[in-house]
Amino acid sequence: MFKFLNRYLARPLEEKTSETRKLIAMNIQGQPSWTPRNYLALAQEGFAQNAIVYRCVRMIAEAAASVQMKSDHKAANALLRKPNAEQDYAELLEAHFGYLLLSGNGYIEAVILDGEPRELHALRPDRMKVVPGHGGRPGGWEYGAGGRTLRFTRSAGLELSPILHMRLFNPTNDYYGQSPLEAAAYAVDIHNAGAKWNKALLDNAARPSGALVLSTSHADRLSDEQFDRLKAELANVHQGTQNAGRPMLLEGGLDWKPMSHAPADMEFLQSRHAAAREIALAFGVPPMLLGIPGDNTYANYREANLAFWRQTVLPLVRKTATALETWLNPWFEAAVSINVDEDNIPALCEDVGARWDRLSKADFLTDEEKRNLAGIDRINGSKNNE
Repeated sequence: MFKFLNRYLARPLEEKTSETRKLIAMNIQGQPSWTPRNYLALAQEGFAQNAIVYRCVRMIAEAAASVQMKSDHKAANALLRKPNAEQDYAELLEAHFGYLLLSGNGYIEAVILDGEPRELHALRPDRMKVVPGHGGRPGGWEYGAGGRTLRFTRSAGLELSPILHMRLFNPTNDYYGQSPLEAAAYAVDIHNAGAKWNKALLDNAARPSGALVLSTSHADRLSDEQFDRLKAELANVHQGTQNAGRPMLLEGGLDWKPMSHAPADMEFLQSRHAAAREIALAFGVPPMLLGIPGDNTYANYREANLAFWRQTVLPLVRKTATALETWLNPWFEAAVSINVDEDNIPALCEDVGARWDRLSKADFLTDEEKRNLAGIDRINGSKNNE
């Protein structure tokens, strides 16, 4: 028996880790890995210049930031209520959710004082890059701004990290998430190009395109030099959305024959509405809430709004609450529990009322069991522990 114990104690301590992470670590070799997308281009073409993307991001971020999170830990709860001197709970999370939706990555920095987080700040994802560490996990992050770079390092062997990095699922990258805006990039291009084409067409007197016909009374055909010059003029001066409808100067027996369909015949508006619905689908916003006409899945606005909260907003808030709880726990001596206060969401008041009605009629449950199922002690735990 003692021989067995001696052999067991003499064995080196084993570290639990995935075997495949070793391959990732060898492949990266500890070098900083930049995000594989142009965040600035997506933000400009999508959020700044596309009304559908702008409204989707604002709706989700504002709705998710309006849902309160509460903690049974006094210090953690105070940190949530007032994360820093310039922002409150809603402002911080609105920025965090906006970055997460536009880039697929959201970063929150914890300002550490006397070994505990005292402030939280949302960081721009385009300024952050991951520094791979041991075992294929992020060993740190580098934040660059104004020509300077600041490195945040994860504590070796511990779960203490000054950065919370939230990612949306990305099947092709080990360190960065994928944005719904990237999945809807083609639809955004179609929607934006349609707007530019329509604007250019109106600026150029809304003249449709057509064909140039050479009169046989002048010549049998154009010379090669004339043909090349005309072709170059068409490509450089009359093609593209910025030149839509621009009038053409004709010479040498050329005649203009309109041939194309009008925008209505080409279902121009329908194609823009289809692109708008595809963008809304990528973000998880029912088109009815955005005023997009077409095949609405829901019978009325209330059903669409309920689906928006149940399928898009609440999963995002719950994911964030779990990430914050896991991230903050190692920093405090006492266990931190962060819960979502779903009972005070106006859009879900009918669901809450129905749940309370079912609990009140459940005679086989004790009052304590009803309180546990309703989450009263969990939500108000911070008040009970003070």
